[in-house]
Amino acid sequence: MARYWAMVPAAGVGRRMAADRPKQYLTLGDRTVLEHSLDALYACRRIAAVVVARADDDPYWDGLSLNYDRPLWQAPGGAERCDSVRNGLAVLAEHAHDDDWVLVHDAARPCLRQEDLQKLMDSLRDHPVGGLLAVPVRDTMKQADAANQVALTLDRSQLWHALTPQMFRFDALRAALARAEARGEAVTDEASAMELAGGHPQLVEGHADNIKITRPEDLALAEFYLQRQGRL
Repeated sequence: MARYWAMVPAAGVGRRMAADRPKQYLTLGDRTVLEHSLDALYACRRIAAVVVARADDDPYWDGLSLNYDRPLWQAPGGAERCDSVRNGLAVLAEHAHDDDWVLVHDAARPCLRQEDLQKLMDSLRDHPVGGLLAVPVRDTMKQADAANQVALTLDRSQLWHALTPQMFRFDALRAALARAEARGEAVTDEASAMELAGGHPQLVEGHADNIKITRPEDLALAEFYLQRQGRL
């Protein structure tokens, strides 16, 4: 039976937050954003272990309270997200089988719901490619020109916001990321790499409160969502 592993790229610096530290190390209550994100993954008993990719000069990691009953491994962070994920997969290569599932989750998404995580795993159990949590776009979407004037109003009926985790077979994801790197293709998430490899990832509808902390105002919103979930 295929096992489930999780990988968290956590080497980003989060410049848009204009904070004194990377956004994953800002606090929500008495824990950091990263700790809340890891707590959500370890709350799922189906996940065998987690790999975190972090910067070599990261001065905050050792101050975290990380007491889990399953392994937590580390990998070197990369210049881009895809580099960190590849490094994390290299660590998993010592433990994972080709057909095992890997769930890649953003370090700055602390509000992941267990029901969404379970839904993702159940929905994709027999899927030939894998997929990701996502939510349908609600707002009217505008495409801008070079002067930031509206060039086109997009049909939102088939547009989704991509979230994480994104879940794919270990060997297929590793091959897709390697192929994208070899071709010089820029991929901003794992689904993009799978698409470039010819796959069609499944969109699994989750909740919009699975936000990615990007701007200062997101911290207050994440705190509100965690309180509503009884996690803060």
